[in-house]
Amino acid sequence: MGIFKAYDIRGIYGTELTERDFYRIARAYAQFCGFSGKGRVVVARDCRKSSDSLFEAFSQGLVDEGVDVLDIGLASTPMSYFANASLKADGSVMITASHNTKEWNGCKLCKANAVPISGATGIKDIEKIAASIDAHEPPFGAGEVTKVDVSKAYGEHVRKFAHLKRPLHLALDFANGMGIAESVAFEGSDITYDSLYGEYDGDFPNHDANPLHHETLKDLQALVRANPGKYAFGVAYDGDADRAGFIDEKGEIIPMDFVTALISQDLLASNPGAACFYDLRSSKVCEETIAAAGGRPMMSRVGHSFIKEQMRQNDAIFAGELSGHYYFKANSTAESSSMATFALANIVSASGKPLSELVAPLRKYSQSGEINTKTSTPPAEILAKVKSLYAGKARVFELDGVSVDAWEAEGYWANVRMSNTEPLVRLNLEGKTREIMEARRDEFLAIIRA
Repeated sequence: MGIFKAYDIRGIYGTELTERDFYRIARAYAQFCGFSGKGRVVVARDCRKSSDSLFEAFSQGLVDEGVDVLDIGLASTPMSYFANASLKADGSVMITASHNTKEWNGCKLCKANAVPISGATGIKDIEKIAASIDAHEPPFGAGEVTKVDVSKAYGEHVRKFAHLKRPLHLALDFANGMGIAESVAFEGSDITYDSLYGEYDGDFPNHDANPLHHETLKDLQALVRANPGKYAFGVAYDGDADRAGFIDEKGEIIPMDFVTALISQDLLASNPGAACFYDLRSSKVCEETIAAAGGRPMMSRVGHSFIKEQMRQNDAIFAGELSGHYYFKANSTAESSSMATFALANIVSASGKPLSELVAPLRKYSQSGEINTKTSTPPAEILAKVKSLYAGKARVFELDGVSVDAWEAEGYWANVRMSNTEPLVRLNLEGKTREIMEARRDEFLAIIRA
């Protein structure tokens, strides 16, 4: 079954993924985790048209395994992580296809304390168990479904993160998705907002709920630019609200690694010496900013399950990923787009400067952006070639793919990785100047494409 991915389960509803699949996956999940006959699992869902029926199927599978379901209803993914920990559940399931378009659905699986289950830590095992389950297999036990509302408690939990020096007014693009649920965090706070697309609609009729694609930010940019001086900044949520994109008060898009640097500054002001992670595709300014703020900058590989594991191992307070995921120790080492919003608001309110001026000093180096190359050569061979060519010339390491660090001697770093799902090689590179970046970018692309 092609729906079992590296970090979650996801497919096109009705063809690749059905209620029957979800029933079997639920029973397999319970069996894999040892929940059968005794577990309590939080189950949440997004607003997609197929999510209600998939919830019913998944819940029935858990009930038939003797697992009690804590139904928190329509919720964001950060809320599901919070519920997992605060309700002291044995696990949690978020029914969502995240930023994918309306025809998709899927689920994100966790153990207790919001520890994710990935392809490397159980999804492949769950796939095997699910394939062996007969849909008519007799129930193992009889669990119960209990409705639980965690939205108020989640809002109170996130607001503890706020320490604004003055009120701020924001522009929020909910994209008709689960960012609407996240808005409970701003109730009673010093943040007020105007919103776009604040009605749940699983067809996402206005634009895709994916802030990684800059075209989806155009409406938010237009709102901010049409009202100069009104908004401190803008926030755009993805479909399940575990990712967020940010624009400044002028409507300019803020690179997500710069957001990582700014959030780290805010957290380190009250947690000196703590570890903060940035993913290895991020600008060198992340490392520099974290160190200057008195923190321990640490590099992570790409992927939420890996980042969360590294955070736990190093007792890190925060991690930021170039995809717009922002992870907080205070939220079970999991994402919270609302905590990220409060952290930026804290900095802006305290500085007295507009966000564009706080970002400006971070725009000091030149980045290639992620360049993907489809290749007929096995990607592993290309990575081995990069490693052999640069070994001895620079610091070469293999945290995720092959990284070449020649920052001090030659003013650049590069990372070459394989895609988890396609025959693609991904290049990210940064130089101290545009000339260095372009020259080294072309050098690495020539190796990749040879």
